[in-house]
Amino acid sequence: MKKILRKSFAKIVLLVAIGVVAGLVVIETCLRIAGISYPMLYTCDEYCGAALNPGAEGWWRKEGQAYIKINSDGLRDRTHAKRKPPNTLRIAVLGDSYAEALQVPIDKTFWSILESKLSECDRVAGRKVEVINFGVSGYGTAQELMMLRHRVWDYHPDIVLLAFVTGNDIRNNLRSLEKNPMRPYFVFQEEKLVLDDSFLHSRAYVLCQSWMGRTYQRLAKYSRAFQVVREFVMTIRNQRRARQQAAAIKGQQGELGLDNLIYLPPVSDEWKEAWRVTEALVKTMRDEVEARGADFLLVTLSSGIQVHPDPGKRRQFMEKLHVDNIFYPDHRIKEFAERHGISVLNLAPAFQAYAEKYRVFLHGFPNTQLGGGHWNENGHRLGGEMIAEKICTNLPLPKAQKQTAPLRK
Repeated sequence: MKKILRKSFAKIVLLVAIGVVAGLVVIETCLRIAGISYPMLYTCDEYCGAALNPGAEGWWRKEGQAYIKINSDGLRDRTHAKRKPPNTLRIAVLGDSYAEALQVPIDKTFWSILESKLSECDRVAGRKVEVINFGVSGYGTAQELMMLRHRVWDYHPDIVLLAFVTGNDIRNNLRSLEKNPMRPYFVFQEEKLVLDDSFLHSRAYVLCQSWMGRTYQRLAKYSRAFQVVREFVMTIRNQRRARQQAAAIKGQQGELGLDNLIYLPPVSDEWKEAWRVTEALVKTMRDEVEARGADFLLVTLSSGIQVHPDPGKRRQFMEKLHVDNIFYPDHRIKEFAERHGISVLNLAPAFQAYAEKYRVFLHGFPNTQLGGGHWNENGHRLGGEMIAEKICTNLPLPKAQKQTAPLRK
């Protein structure tokens, strides 16, 4: 009798297992046919804390819409040979979510537009232009410097372009403002920048590197059903965290909000130190680029409110902050760059004039909010064209051209 029961139980378990597997296969198939995916695009990284996950792909619809594919080298870009082809002008783009540009198709990104437009420049003199995107969402200047040191030089660029977001890059560079333990920082010790990579010993990083963490990442990378469940859990968690952070920020900073303080000269010791570290990081990056025989271009981008096409909206914002100039961080960075002989391009003032003249939004999407968030296709197009014009103008005339064309300061 017991043997019969054991056999019956075994059959039931087998049938249940087959049913579960079959059900999962059906669910996975339906999700793929329907085009539903929530890809886990990121993984832990020993240098930058986080990096793009090689081979990850899927639809991004949280803001804008694009099918995202991360190449085998962990870049949101097509595959590039690490050895630079002959007769090629190669540009490496460092940046955060503006450069990663999940919101738009790859051919609509500013770095794709830059590559296309710069190819038309007479001063390129028949060389092929190749732009490689190293942007990763959430990065600050410290992580971009680490990316430069440990990833970019493998590709032997002629020009390194730092896409700098005044809205959050300064905050990102100070631990006490950023409050993210899962990333490297640089701190001053005896007036020298020193790397703080204590994140390598954090619980989150150790867990990510464990077999459990690796298994979790594989499931999130390949299983659509797992992605849906993960997205549901993450949405609830993020909503709760956002409410807590909003309450904390309101209590500490008043109605201005943490990131809006960037439009004001720094008053607190924290913001002063964030600016000090950021400026030192930019100068360090320039020095390391030039030491490698390449050229460096600093490009400051824009925030939605800076370039809102409605001057009334901008005026209301400035009145709230009690300022008469919304370009404080852009002007400060430009003055710093020029003082140190760093080639710089401020996009936000020209973006504002363009948006107001043509009554067009350069930030935002129909599925989120026009005028806020990241660049839309209009913003990427304009940014790519303006950066291409800057680089083209700074290249020497063909008769004076060398293997690596220097940028005029």
